[in-house]
Amino acid sequence: MNIGFVAHDSKKKLMQNFCIAYRGILSKNELFATGTTGRLIEEATNLSVHKYLAGHLGGTQQLGAQIEHNEMDLIIFLRDPLTAKSHEPDVNNIVKICDANNIPLATNLATAELLIKSLDRGDLEWRDMYK
Repeated sequence: MNIGFVAHDSKKKLMQNFCIAYRGILSKNELFATGTTGRLIEEATNLSVHKYLAGHLGGTQQLGAQIEHNEMDLIIFLRDPLTAKSHEPDVNNIVKICDANNIPLATNLATAELLIKSLDRGDLEWRDMYK
């Protein structure tokens, strides 16, 4: 499965810790991330991550294009809801296109853990029908 990762600056350390904790599951999948997030995941886990541009430089749009083309199966977007972002429309766009394309999306740690554990159990195999 193709998993996309995005993390706002204040959530990048949390994303690294999440990926360390679930490295075994993640290693069985293709990983994609915005630039800085991808680099930090690689450094923390030694996993290979396909990296886009940094989110604010267009990486979020690159990920969005893959979602629109049904090339992503799961998105983990650890966002900071308390700090306004200059690129907030990009954030909202990811949520919108995940909803429009039936792509499971986690925007917080609790949901991310549920989705990763579901992935490991095989609960997301229905995504194969969409491809």
